[in-house]
Amino acid sequence: MDMKTEEQMKEMVRLKYAEIALQEKSDNAASCCGAGGCSTEVYNIMTDDYTGLSGYNAEADLGLGCGLPTAFARIKPGDVVIDLGSGAGNDAFVARAETGAAGKVIGVDFTPAMIEKARANAEKLGYHNVEFREGDIENLPVGASTANVVISNCVLNLVPNKAAVIREIYRVLKPGGHFSISDIVLTGELPEAIQQAAEMYAGCVSGAIQKENYLEQISQNGFQAITIQKQKAIHIPDDILSNYLDQQEIAAFRSGATGILSITVYGEKPETVPACAGQGCC
Repeated sequence: MDMKTEEQMKEMVRLKYAEIALQEKSDNAASCCGAGGCSTEVYNIMTDDYTGLSGYNAEADLGLGCGLPTAFARIKPGDVVIDLGSGAGNDAFVARAETGAAGKVIGVDFTPAMIEKARANAEKLGYHNVEFREGDIENLPVGASTANVVISNCVLNLVPNKAAVIREIYRVLKPGGHFSISDIVLTGELPEAIQQAAEMYAGCVSGAIQKENYLEQISQNGFQAITIQKQKAIHIPDDILSNYLDQQEIAAFRSGATGILSITVYGEKPETVPACAGQGCC
């Protein structure tokens, strides 16, 4: 994918997520990450239930996730946590419940409408150790070796240059720090019509890469103890697929080898970091 195309895709996602910031949670939960139309067959396509987690705030939950990374992130009191693609603040506020007042949570998002919404939510909650910064997760507005933990929920699949994001996660983590990220990955190839659909890209599906490739990129950038903490299959309802495929193509897709998966992945930055770690030279 050339740089011009990458920028076009990023701008498309930015505009779509500005719209999503104003949508009802029910619309987002019944679609693919808020995009691609709503299903009448299934209410909750990708999202997991946050309501039992400490720090949960309904106004910050837009129903856009595909997992519960904060439930697996091993956040300790006093930790500095960075949330990539922080949206309206849902995961950041849950993380804050784990860090306590002694810790700090930094949310990063490239959609101004989301940043505005998240800051308003933090102000309402009186959280002065949670901040939201506007920026690209491929070039984080955060210094090196800042965070104990990095979290993200269904965001890397929206970024064309995933390797750049993984390098940035490595850079901003302290030695010995770790990440827990929920994301969409594939096994097998998506039908061409879905691969080319801009709405399905913004919907976290056609921007996903092969599971094996995803895990390999994490390993190649210096992380260790890489573990899949949770995995679940994602079922895209027929009434959404029919926007892109005819009935025969849907039947072929259902009977084929392609799988759309939500995985929550854990990885650690080594305590002792080689000089070239994370740059693909070791």
